Amino acid sequence: MTSLPSLGHVPVMLGEVLDLLAPANGGTLLDATFGGGGYARAILARAPGCTLWAMDRDRDALARGAALAAQHPGRLHLFEGRFGDMLALLSGRGVTRLDGIVLDLGVSSFQLDDARRGFSFRNDGPLDMRMGQDGETAADLVNHLPERELADVLHHLGEERHARRIARAIVAARSKAPIVTTGRLAEIVRAAVPPHHPREGRAIDPATRSFQALRIRVNDELGEIERALAAAVELLAPGGRLVVVAFHSLEDRIVKRFMQDAAGRAPRPSRHLPGLDQTPAEFTLLTPHALRPGEAETEENPRSRSARLRALARLPQTPARLRPEDAA
Repeated sequence: MTSLPSLGHVPVMLGEVLDLLAPANGGTLLDATFGGGGYARAILARAPGCTLWAMDRDRDALARGAALAAQHPGRLHLFEGRFGDMLALLSGRGVTRLDGIVLDLGVSSFQLDDARRGFSFRNDGPLDMRMGQDGETAADLVNHLPERELADVLHHLGEERHARRIARAIVAARSKAPIVTTGRLAEIVRAAVPPHHPREGRAIDPATRSFQALRIRVNDELGEIERALAAAVELLAPGGRLVVVAFHSLEDRIVKRFMQDAAGRAPRPSRHLPGLDQTPAEFTLLTPHALRPGEAETEENPRSRSARLRALARLPQTPARLRPEDAA
């Protein structure tokens, strides 16, 4: 596995991502989640003649990337934005076709390790969790959502079995004092969750799923993924590739279903039923099944354990979809 210690960040499944993305000289690509810059640096090294656009909603990430952009003048173009808005943001910069797009859906190590960002309960900090600098924070949610709505968030976005107990405990705690730090929220959740039973397998911190759920809600992560996938297939040129790394089942389920649909792998109506159009698929799956990191990588980088990689390519003979602004 290739790692980038100089960035203080290890990009997950870097070799597999590069092989599936296949950046080539003369190509135009997008790193839609610049983060620590690991994929971007590797893409620029793999194809010295390519042009790479890289976006992130986190201004801190873009600030860290300034040095890399300076090393590749005219080749690496950094810009701020949500990856769900990639179509409009790139069109505004004159980019309407891409040969490759990579999406890393995980929270970056920089965000997790910075207590001020409030993503992790490992270090106490303000209960924020915003990937950007605008919108409601996790503290806003836990202090103001009705108990039932809070329980739904924890259940549906964190797949938390004890969502109602946790929501009840949060509401009781906030009635005494606002919950404004990651440490206090983690303590409330841990106290509300029953002790781990050995038969349930490897234990995770009881606060993990609740923190995941709040982070997803704060950043509208699932909605962003759906919008990004739809935009990506609009942007891919013939032969262009989309590579996505997901880190939990909710993300991976969306990616899997979308790619299967695009590649014509979704269940089709019976061929015996008249009048049903069977539209030829415009894409092909490069990964019939999700790829997982190897044992060596998970030992070196435990945060990679849950990663799932999937990739899709537009068929070479299939033109990218023509949009009204392209025809004008």
